Amino acid sequence: MEVVQIPMKIDVEPISPVQRKVRVELPADTVNEEFVRAYESLSQRTKIKGFRPGKAPHSVLKRLYGDEVRGQVLQRLVERSLGEVMRERGLQVVSRPEVEANDFEEGKAFTFSALLQVKPEVDVKNYLGQEVERVKLSVEEAQIESALRHLQETHAHLEPVEDRDHVERGDFVAIDFVGSVDGKTFPGGKGENYYVEVGGGNAFPQFEEALIGLKKNGEHTISVAYPEDYFNRELAGKAAVFSVTVREIKRKILPPLDDEFAKDHGECASLEELKQKIRVRLENEVQAIQESSLKERILTRLIDAHPFEVPPAMVDHQVRYLMERNQSRLANQGAASSRSGTSVEQMRKEIEPQALRQVKATLLIEKIASLEKIEISDKEIQEKVEEVARSAGEKGATIREIYRREDAREDLRSQMVFDRTLVFLLEHAKVKEMTPPIDAKEKKS
Repeated sequence: MEVVQIPMKIDVEPISPVQRKVRVELPADTVNEEFVRAYESLSQRTKIKGFRPGKAPHSVLKRLYGDEVRGQVLQRLVERSLGEVMRERGLQVVSRPEVEANDFEEGKAFTFSALLQVKPEVDVKNYLGQEVERVKLSVEEAQIESALRHLQETHAHLEPVEDRDHVERGDFVAIDFVGSVDGKTFPGGKGENYYVEVGGGNAFPQFEEALIGLKKNGEHTISVAYPEDYFNRELAGKAAVFSVTVREIKRKILPPLDDEFAKDHGECASLEELKQKIRVRLENEVQAIQESSLKERILTRLIDAHPFEVPPAMVDHQVRYLMERNQSRLANQGAASSRSGTSVEQMRKEIEPQALRQVKATLLIEKIASLEKIEISDKEIQEKVEEVARSAGEKGATIREIYRREDAREDLRSQMVFDRTLVFLLEHAKVKEMTPPIDAKEKKS
């Protein structure tokens, strides 16, 4: 056993690149001192009948609170000694210790062992000058026109249809409906004043098609056959019958694309200036997408070139984070998941490779950032917090409150170091410009 700091003795045994077994021996004097402190603190905090505060004898406190104090002292000794081991040996522990303790009694020496998962030593080489290819892309007129039409669509308005009383493709209709399968209604199969864009693809396609030709204020019956792989298990492979009443029929009116449109909706003096503004935006988007793709390729090359073992605890943590994020995203979208029948274990199995890749990328980038002395200052952290808070609008105050916590700020710092290091690697990469294939050009046009 090696003496690290009197009166504690430790032995650290490497089990694997990501595991260490720590054995700790604490002498009886150290154990007694911790018990004395615990009982003195308890005496000051506890009111015991017949004794003034702080005057209750050790024997009385031990009889009343002995088991509780023993547990507290055991926990403190383990935490303090392991903390000392981590500092002395520079261990970056990423899991809760698995502790095995021998008999623990007041007045006796105490020995325990702990199994720890730690970050591996990553020896990263040849990370500068990574060779990656980038397809040379340009923004075409058709893309600008498409973006302009999309902007036009977002500023359209609806007007009641007065010259006919039946539904046509492209109409927006308000309907009341009740659906049933085998004569029984089903969850989500009823709605009132429900708006549908006929042919818009937001509702089930067969349902939208069946609305064409229906008359306003008339009561109609339509049938819809759902495919075997439909996400709703109650409807998959079945035929549903809907009673439908069309309450309103409206058509979409698009504003004309002219200089006035550019002034009102694009903050531009003319339509040509608006088109140029759209071109710049699309070019920036293409550049951002390409840069993101290049960074992913650099990460892939680094991961492939540096095989190493990863702590299971880090992968498990990342799996849980990804699962929670996916569930939160689906909940925010209010969408029914087509994976509703997928078990938690199956989801974990599918997400695990992604989580493993992300953990490896994090460890590699951390090492490169350390070697290149890439850091983020406290000032930059605060500026980023303010940027996020401003973009959050009414939730800005909540964002600022979250980032008052040290752990949240350190998580943000880690992410910013990661991003800055990737930018550094891209700046030092050898990027080869490639001409897009002919068929790719044809598809774009």
